[in-house]
Amino acid sequence: MSLSMYQASAPVFAHMLGNLSAILGKAEAEVDAGRLDEAALMEARLAPDMFAFPRQVQIASDSAKGVSRLAGREAPSMPDTETTLAQLRDRIARTVEFLNTLTAAEIDGSEDRDIELKMRDRTLNLKGQPYLLNFVTPNFYFHVTAAYAILRSKGVPIGKPDYLGGA
Repeated sequence: MSLSMYQASAPVFAHMLGNLSAILGKAEAEVDAGRLDEAALMEARLAPDMFAFPRQVQIASDSAKGVSRLAGREAPSMPDTETTLAQLRDRIARTVEFLNTLTAAEIDGSEDRDIELKMRDRTLNLKGQPYLLNFVTPNFYFHVTAAYAILRSKGVPIGKPDYLGGA
């Protein structure tokens, strides 16, 4: 049995975003208990030239929504205005809600679909499968992992089982 484009995309991203939301919930518990300063967390980054914590979550959300291109659909716009863990969790929930509207019928067979991705300084033209496997998926995991690492570095009691969730 082969793995379909749908199976490799929307449900996978929805699962990992659910894990990320649960991890953010653990960070909220640390804030509520007075062990973590939420404002400081929102400024935290792994290195001076990397994005701060909220941007990591926002880009993970945007990457996941990029699956819409495989379905030939427009993803919902979400301004990058989140300043709290609760707002970031809401964004994740809205992203998962959107992913759950995408169907296998829309995405399967998109391996050769032309995808045009406008970036800040260039435009990428890819076929569907390389877009999913070589761009969207690695980008998504990079930012989920960066968000996880920032929380872990700030003392949130999380580990690999939290990252993987109920894998």
